Amino acid sequence: MFCEKAMELIRELQRMNDGQLPAFNEDGLRQVLQEMEALYEQNQTDVQQAKSEGRTELIPSIKLRHCCLLRNQRCTTAYLYDRLLRIRALRWEYGSVLPANVRFHMCAEELQWFNQYKKSLASFMRSVGGDEGLDITQDMKPPKSLYIEVRCLKDHGEFEIDDGTVILLKKNSQHFLPRWKCEQLIRQGVLEHVLS
Repeated sequence: MFCEKAMELIRELQRMNDGQLPAFNEDGLRQVLQEMEALYEQNQTDVQQAKSEGRTELIPSIKLRHCCLLRNQRCTTAYLYDRLLRIRALRWEYGSVLPANVRFHMCAEELQWFNQYKKSLASFMRSVGGDEGLDITQDMKPPKSLYIEVRCLKDHGEFEIDDGTVILLKKNSQHFLPRWKCEQLIRQGVLEHVLS
């Protein structure tokens, strides 16, 4: 049946929760493109016959295949665009370094796009906010307090805060730190916010 592979790509994205990135379905995309190529070649053959021999009975099948081509095109574009939106959201959630399990689900072109987006965002942040720039990825939700209590989930090593104090982040240690300094580490899974 026409367009089934393209619809399966869309269903695959719908099955995943928001914020999750399924593995890039290269085989499914290749099958859709092969189907599109076959539809296009068949249409070209039928159009030539309809023009040269005056076979008007071929026009409905030409229109059907053309509609299938357009549907496949819309589905593949939607699949790729939705993946890019999810990858962009991952930059805001995890920061500039993606976890290995997320990178594993991305193709080489998506990794390249992510790196370019990361550079563009960093360039923009340096251009606003004076000499030091402004990190717009911090404080995704308005903070209730400037300092929070955090627990270290894994050994991270030394961590320096603004006043020059160096804190050793060891597994299961708890600290009272400025929110904006540790928010990135919370997103990366190094620290967890301890709610009293």
